[in-house]
Amino acid sequence: MAYQYIVGGVIASLLGFVFLYNSFVRRLKKTRISSMEFPVETCVKKTGSGEVVGATDIIIVGAGVAGAALAYTLGKDGRRVHAIERELNQPDRIAGEALLPGGYVKLIELGLEDCVDEIDAQRILGYDLYKDGKSTKISFPLEKFQSHVAGRNFYNGRFVQKLREKAASLPNVNLEQGTVTSLLEENGTIKGVYYKTKSGQELTASAPLTIVCDGGFSNLRRSLCYPKVDIPSYFVGLVLENCKLPHANYGAIILEDPSPILFYPVTSTEIRCLVDVPSQKLPSVSGGEMAHFLKNVIAPKIPPELHTAFISAVEKQNNIRTMANRTMPAAPLPTPGALLIGDAFNMRHPITGGGMTVALSDVVVIRDLLRPLHNLGNASAVCRYLESFYTLRKPMASTINTLADTLHKLFSASSDPAMQQMQQACFGYLSLGGVFSNGLSSLLSGLYPRPSSLAFHFFAMAVYGAGRLLLPFPSPNRMWTGAKLIWVASSTLFPLIKSEGVKQMFFPLTVPAYYRAPPF
Repeated sequence: MAYQYIVGGVIASLLGFVFLYNSFVRRLKKTRISSMEFPVETCVKKTGSGEVVGATDIIIVGAGVAGAALAYTLGKDGRRVHAIERELNQPDRIAGEALLPGGYVKLIELGLEDCVDEIDAQRILGYDLYKDGKSTKISFPLEKFQSHVAGRNFYNGRFVQKLREKAASLPNVNLEQGTVTSLLEENGTIKGVYYKTKSGQELTASAPLTIVCDGGFSNLRRSLCYPKVDIPSYFVGLVLENCKLPHANYGAIILEDPSPILFYPVTSTEIRCLVDVPSQKLPSVSGGEMAHFLKNVIAPKIPPELHTAFISAVEKQNNIRTMANRTMPAAPLPTPGALLIGDAFNMRHPITGGGMTVALSDVVVIRDLLRPLHNLGNASAVCRYLESFYTLRKPMASTINTLADTLHKLFSASSDPAMQQMQQACFGYLSLGGVFSNGLSSLLSGLYPRPSSLAFHFFAMAVYGAGRLLLPFPSPNRMWTGAKLIWVASSTLFPLIKSEGVKQMFFPLTVPAYYRAPPF
């Protein structure tokens, strides 16, 4: 145990520097945001009687989590919003079921916290991690927040419908079912959209600003970003009944070969199980190979409390569902008259359940940027101003994106001894508790998104892992494995940081767009 205290002491001595750096950046960010704050009533031009004049201010393509939340938020600010959604019936999907505590805080900021009421949403306070017969509990750092602040898990469709109801309740929000076929462009500026109504009628909708958030399968993103979509794995989803998780209000993550396994409650009586399977090794569901794989390979890894319910779920017909886990770094192509957000713009591996938290954080950033704009008519000036969105979103988006993709790569099956040692180092680091586990849980929860803290803790894990190998008696083989461990950590993290943008992540104050003022 001596090496833990030695390495822990070295790591803890560096925390002061990270804390001071984060405090400095936070103070500068608060100064910028406070300088942007304007009264809500100045958002749109009104008549003397207070009525909004003019046609649609903003078109929103898509009314999922991001689109519906944005429609409500902008509508509440007085904008005339036209939201067009392909299908307004309740979605039925196994994605978007986990809202991190940081995402719930964003719901509060948007006035949408009641959307998790009356859908049997379950409070989540953290996760139990299991590996090689050992377990450790990771709790979200909720001590400084009100008692109702926590993670929430639920059926995605119920949550989306509540968001849509809130948006449609505003008189200046028109939520319409229709399929947007293309963007309406004139001389390089987006003027609106072409869309087909539910009845099949082809129409054109025009507005000074079109915000596209039509999901991970977007057919409009290619003209607004440089898409590079990857599918590193699939989730195999099951619903378990008549069982309880090892600890109430805690999910469970099984870190075992060949795949990480997630458990979390989606209702008061049902538990979702997600098994991560590499894309190239996905068994066939219809042919029975999937059921065989789950029973013979995955079931032995399941905690005893859930084993019987897991087998029963596998044996139920039509209970096994699959979902492609898509990743796509944000690579914007700024276009006058349009903005791209949500999964259409940026995706990360869903292993940490951070997608909705990033989306809601982006909605808050866009709301704050648009509030001081009296007129959206000057598309070029607005586009140039909104480029700051891509930097202002980075603390939350980059932290959750990088953490999710890093953890998935880290805990995917590997025959590399250095990667296996890194897996052990991660679990051991979290098991230390205190500032070590709290540091990572604060990042995982979305409550304290700090890219610099993420990089620090990740390399601290690598140092911890190398220390385990070298102490008490280093040998050439141990030293070589320790060096490879540091290399594995670097080669895992650095490409992800590069894709997010080093300057935007760690040095946002050097990005010119960060300082752009609203056009008047």
